[in-house]
Amino acid sequence: MTKTLIDNDYRNSNESKKDLTERIKKIFNILSGAFKIRVFEDRDPYRVLIRTILSQRTRDENTDKASAKLFAKYKSIEEVANAPIEDVEKLVKNAGFYRVKSRRISEVSNLLIDQYGKTVPDNLDELLELPGVGRKTANCVLVFGFQKPAIPVDTHVHRISNLWGIVNTKTPEESEKELEKIIPKDLWIDLNDLMVQFGQNICKPNYMQCETCPISNLCCYSKSL
Repeated sequence: MTKTLIDNDYRNSNESKKDLTERIKKIFNILSGAFKIRVFEDRDPYRVLIRTILSQRTRDENTDKASAKLFAKYKSIEEVANAPIEDVEKLVKNAGFYRVKSRRISEVSNLLIDQYGKTVPDNLDELLELPGVGRKTANCVLVFGFQKPAIPVDTHVHRISNLWGIVNTKTPEESEKELEKIIPKDLWIDLNDLMVQFGQNICKPNYMQCETCPISNLCCYSKSL
């Protein structure tokens, strides 16, 4: 169902870039009233990086449990790097794919110590060179660890931006590039978070609540029904 929806182009061919940007601003204003923009208290870049690695292909609550257990026992990058893999696996089991993730965490931690002086890079290119770090993870580190404008495109953001008709893309990577062109830079961080919450609570992959959606009149997919 989701793939079929995304494969369709819901954009308004007569909508100018200026009108599109204005529509995005209206969407932002409505969603910022419907959802509370989340503030992540732990902004340590290393912990953000590890938490984001743990978040891959799992729910937020599972990520929270796994990262809390890991950092309750191993509080520094050195402690994590030297921790027995078997112990890390037990601590992060809630996050799923725990064997793969525990090895990535160990590998990244040791690499940061050996090559980066225990410091997480603050630029996209270097972050992407780290094992297990893709564009979404790297952008999450930039946003939540360094407070730098970026758009971490997950499945929700990719799907929703296509349904809204503000992009017509096949992959999250393509969506990221297109969204950066049309979303005002000062809205990148907050709108991205609002889109994730919108996708988790209203425009769900298998249950889109178009009848009660607060932005249905601004959504190209909803208008196509």
